[in-house]
Amino acid sequence: MTVIDIPGSKSVTARALFLAAAAEGTTTLLRPLVSDDTEGFAEGLGALGYSVRREPGAWHIEGRPAGPGTTDADVYCRDGATTARFLPTLAAAGRGTFRFDASAQMRRRPLGPLSTALRELGVDLRHGERDGHHPLAVHAAGVKGGALTLDAGQSSQYLTALLMLGPLTAEGLDITVTDLVSEPYVEITLAMMRSFGAEVTREGRTYRVAPTGYRAARYPIEPDASTASYFFAAAALEPGRAVTVPGLGTGALQGDLAFVDVLRRMGAEVEVTPDATSVRSTGTLRGLTVNMRDISDTMPTLAALAPFADGPVRIEDVANTRVKECDRLDACAENLRRLGVTVETGPDWIEIHPGTPAGPAEIATHGDHRIVMSFAVTALRTPGITFDDPGCVKKTFPDFHRVFGGFGPIARTA
Repeated sequence: MTVIDIPGSKSVTARALFLAAAAEGTTTLLRPLVSDDTEGFAEGLGALGYSVRREPGAWHIEGRPAGPGTTDADVYCRDGATTARFLPTLAAAGRGTFRFDASAQMRRRPLGPLSTALRELGVDLRHGERDGHHPLAVHAAGVKGGALTLDAGQSSQYLTALLMLGPLTAEGLDITVTDLVSEPYVEITLAMMRSFGAEVTREGRTYRVAPTGYRAARYPIEPDASTASYFFAAAALEPGRAVTVPGLGTGALQGDLAFVDVLRRMGAEVEVTPDATSVRSTGTLRGLTVNMRDISDTMPTLAALAPFADGPVRIEDVANTRVKECDRLDACAENLRRLGVTVETGPDWIEIHPGTPAGPAEIATHGDHRIVMSFAVTALRTPGITFDDPGCVKKTFPDFHRVFGGFGPIARTA
């Protein structure tokens, strides 16, 4: 059994940075993820006048409940969707003029429903080029609050940003959601808000957030469940291969840990304890049809593993993966076909047929960290796989290639 220490969760780290910045007092984040996305978020907080002191294993953030510590700032959000969506929302609660821009990749990704919602709340938000995309400027004068309706069918981050804004408003927020994707990520948000002193309830499709503000906390960041999926998939692939990830157990916040339930359905042995999750291969991988709407970040992991199953693997209800760092449905299909695998796709589904992937082949990553890490699983059984942009893993796991490269041979001898 190989024990793998997975870096901290990107989703939890980003939310914790927002909540810490908004809280009364100094928050310490323990074992935060250190990656391009989270460093970009911390850098953005610094540009907005928040104090972020970083040391190995701990980040200390001095909260500013009244909003940014400056009245004029330019913030570059890099490739980070959480940075690009959360920071303008945080800035709206303060006072001043705050300009945001992002990489070409992030400029392509939508945030229209969030922009519309903020405008409905009275925020003066203006897009510089295309409406609903970066760059944008927020002319902030605080947020009164009130009721609004939101379509979060494209990204749950729209809802998360508004929920976290709620305690900073004068009157609180009532948010009625017409559609919602990746709901477990919203559950992460609610649990974390409560850890920082917020009062939030849900009645049907309506979330009610009281104007309580936040209190600083000492907050541990759990390992990233989406990143763990590549190691779990590798463990399911060959007899004798096994892996344990400590820190992800029955009490984990992240819904993406449910990926191991998919592996269990395919035939892997899975054990989830309060403190860890373990996956072991039984030598069998069965085909299946699975709805991955709530764990869509792990769709590429399953797609890259799917050719080794004994029957077709059909992944459904993942339309939102088309507006991630790249169109992940098409990217997975394109790369599997390069390897000689038969693949069919539709608007919100992909079906992969059994077959032995054949190299050599260069994987087209489209600058997407999850495409690289997913097809690293395929490469365990397919000599000759290379990547056109292996370094894009810096977004969430800069040390991925070293850790995963060492995992393969270690696990085979376990």
